[in-house]
Amino acid sequence: VIEQAGIPVVSIDELTGFPEMMDGRVKTLHPKVHGGLLARRDLDTHLQSMRDHDIKPIDLVVVNLYPFEATIAKPGVTEPEAIEQIDIGGPSMVRSAAKNHASVAIVTEPGQYRALLDEMATNDGATTLGLRKQLASSAFAQTGAYDAMIASWLTRNDASVPQTMPIALRRHDELRYGENPHQSASVYTQIGAPAGTLLDAEQLHGKPLSYNNINDASAALELVRAMARTSPGAFNTCVVKHTNPCGAASADSCVEAIDRAIAGDPLAAFGGILASANPIDRAGVERITADGTFFEIVIAPGYEPDALELLKSRWKNLRILRVQAQDAGQPAPITRELKFIPGGALVQERDLIVPDHSQWVHAAGPAPTPEQLDAAAMLENMCRALSSNAVLIGGIDPESDSKAVRLFGAGAGQMDRVASCRGAVQKAGELSKGAIAFSDAFFPFDDGPTILIE
Repeated sequence: VIEQAGIPVVSIDELTGFPEMMDGRVKTLHPKVHGGLLARRDLDTHLQSMRDHDIKPIDLVVVNLYPFEATIAKPGVTEPEAIEQIDIGGPSMVRSAAKNHASVAIVTEPGQYRALLDEMATNDGATTLGLRKQLASSAFAQTGAYDAMIASWLTRNDASVPQTMPIALRRHDELRYGENPHQSASVYTQIGAPAGTLLDAEQLHGKPLSYNNINDASAALELVRAMARTSPGAFNTCVVKHTNPCGAASADSCVEAIDRAIAGDPLAAFGGILASANPIDRAGVERITADGTFFEIVIAPGYEPDALELLKSRWKNLRILRVQAQDAGQPAPITRELKFIPGGALVQERDLIVPDHSQWVHAAGPAPTPEQLDAAAMLENMCRALSSNAVLIGGIDPESDSKAVRLFGAGAGQMDRVASCRGAVQKAGELSKGAIAFSDAFFPFDDGPTILIE
């Protein structure tokens, strides 16, 4: 392409006097390349070595690394195919040029071309140290992220805890502010992460997502996907506020799942995030847009065309997201989660176990029916999504002809479990009678269960 543009080109084997070999694996790893990049122009000994070995100085390097990220994103890619896209010579040249940025400019992405050209035009073909240092910093970040992505991919099926955990992040968007208006914020994607996360969603309508929007929307999406893994044939919907579900339902139709999820706590649902594991039809959107409702975000893997237009027309600022449909039988692809703390991070396996009531132990009281056990398994997903201490009351909805399972009320984020029990009972009201109570941890005393029983 460069040659076709009329720019003189010298092939690498002409420069090195050594043939490219091993299917291109060995071509730029040569002293005439790296000597020209690394030689210090202010040291006579370096300059003499260059003259002795006929090494020409290289002032500008532009490198596009092999597309490893795009390769591993292809469905069905084999390990040999991916390994062939691990660049060796490219990162080596990048690092050599970046180390010697006192004399060499290194460009690693097309977004840098304009700044480089403008500076060269201003400085009669030269670059300033300030720009070269900036480019070098970006170059080291690029090669570091590239290596981290490769290391992460090679250990993707390794359940052991690694001694070092490289993490490669790329800025996805700059946000208006963080959790509070005085905090600056950005959102980053993990380079090489499997597709299908919230950050891969297509925004179809509305204002840009905020820091809190992204946090809440991710929690909502994770919950409905967990519900779908438990009951893949059902319609699964939740409403989330401040990362906690205030309503969630699994039903036989889209509209019923949405209606019963909103019924979990209509007051809290106002201004919340509604997520569906299933495409949303016209009837579902009519329930979402009914009088007395308001949502910040609606998330689904798809929308009927007329349903989408109705949703857009209801609120001009409503954020509508279309996410990748996920096979309910397929486990979530990201298996570890990190929580950054000052000076480090906590790492744990994600809680991805699909509830299985056949493994439960009947400890006391009348034996539950199969329907109750199935409902309890669904409620376990909802309880996991609550902030601890968490107690949830739910079950088969008495107002549902199809026996939809839904959350009746929840107590979450309390410093003692007794308060969570009181909160769940208060939210559930009369529906708590004969319902199912779920706690996210054990009861050390009988005070909490007493509240639930009474």
